[in-house]
Amino acid sequence: MSDVVLAGLWGLVAGSALLLGALLGYGVRVPQKVIAMVMAFGAGVLLSAVSFELVGEAYDKGGLGPAAVGTLLGAVAYTVGNLWLARRGARHRKRSGSAEGEAQPSEGEQGGSGTALALGALLDGVPESAVIGVGLLDGGAVSLVTVAAVFISNVPEGLSSSAGMRKAGRSKAYVFGVWGAIAAASTVSAVLGYTVVGAFSPAVIAAVTAVAAGAILAMIADTMIPEAFEDAHLAIGLVTVCGFLVSFALSHA
Repeated sequence: MSDVVLAGLWGLVAGSALLLGALLGYGVRVPQKVIAMVMAFGAGVLLSAVSFELVGEAYDKGGLGPAAVGTLLGAVAYTVGNLWLARRGARHRKRSGSAEGEAQPSEGEQGGSGTALALGALLDGVPESAVIGVGLLDGGAVSLVTVAAVFISNVPEGLSSSAGMRKAGRSKAYVFGVWGAIAAASTVSAVLGYTVVGAFSPAVIAAVTAVAAGAILAMIADTMIPEAFEDAHLAIGLVTVCGFLVSFALSHA
């Protein structure tokens, strides 16, 4: 099997977790504290993967300059895109709608919010999947830790967001159409991460990896941790650390 196909398959595996989370969030009434705990755990897993698998690898390949610049550029790009989408109704796209004033708007409350929510999901998912394809550039072996981290974090993302979409009156076709499209985009992103980025120098590859890391870090701080804190603030630190340690253990196994 070619590495391009492998990149796509691993991207699909990671993206399919969003559909799994959406199925749970839309079809099962999961307690808010459980959603928050799982979100906190996923945030910890991603934080570890970003630190040791992405930023660390970018530093090893290109040195401090490309790693630092790339991480900052990724964070800036994500923040700018997130601000633009927030003004169009996607501010609380990962929220389950439990807190007053933090529910996702319906299309009637804010026209175009459905499109903004879909674009927001794309903004959150593409950097994670791209680094899976980039990881294949090192000897043709994907980082299973990165795939596991993205998969584990995608479940609570899809769960919480789809629960909020249901409360906002979004149809089942809309919810699963969005997450199905994001799963497909994850596949394409992983393939592009392998085919396009692989043509560049190690320094550029390092910078691209760092850009994805910066975008993921900004996403964790802006969307995942606030949702977790809302309903599990007394335990969020402990649960996040547990997620961090699980990912750390996997990366050093």
